[in-house]
Amino acid sequence: MVETKIIKIDPKNPDRKIVWYIAKVIGNGGIVVYPTETSYGIGTNAANVAAVKRLRTIRKPSGKPISIIVSDIGMMEKYGAITREIELLVKKFMPGPLTIITKKKKTVPNILNKKEIAFRIPSHPIAVMLAEYAGVPITAASANPEGMSPAFDAKTAIKYFDGKIDIIIDAGSLKKRKPSTMIDMKVKPKIVRKGEITFKKIKDAIKP
Repeated sequence: MVETKIIKIDPKNPDRKIVWYIAKVIGNGGIVVYPTETSYGIGTNAANVAAVKRLRTIRKPSGKPISIIVSDIGMMEKYGAITREIELLVKKFMPGPLTIITKKKKTVPNILNKKEIAFRIPSHPIAVMLAEYAGVPITAASANPEGMSPAFDAKTAIKYFDGKIDIIIDAGSLKKRKPSTMIDMKVKPKIVRKGEITFKKIKDAIKP
């Protein structure tokens, strides 16, 4: 059993020293529940095979691919193919609730995703600071055991993961929103999951 630290952070004015500490825990393979603009996520160093394996075990894995958050497109270029169309979508909709699927590079471990990689830049200040300070992509699985409802507050995350992970960030209750729109950009644009950003807006953003 792990001693899980519950750390309260003001989402409007996050203490950078505390976020830096948590980011280092993630970078070293620790597992953390953190807030995003949609729901709480559960994150670790996405490039660390042992850490991702531990995360999958904790979430009672089904083997589904796990997406990542990055701090900016520069970080993402190390892990996935960035086309002109993807650059346009990132510029238009990120940070925000859009997840883009692209061809992965060898830096992405197969335990994360065997065929491709899905990424987004979150608009929640704590989430994007964690990715920036950790200096690595962070897993963006929803903070719940697979088959359970997503966590929109720390109380639910504690119920799910207390004693199993390293840190749970308490940034208050999040407004329940749709998950991010997911678009497959490997060949032609294809909606994989509907969200707040419509397919029409995506097509308009990448028109020649």
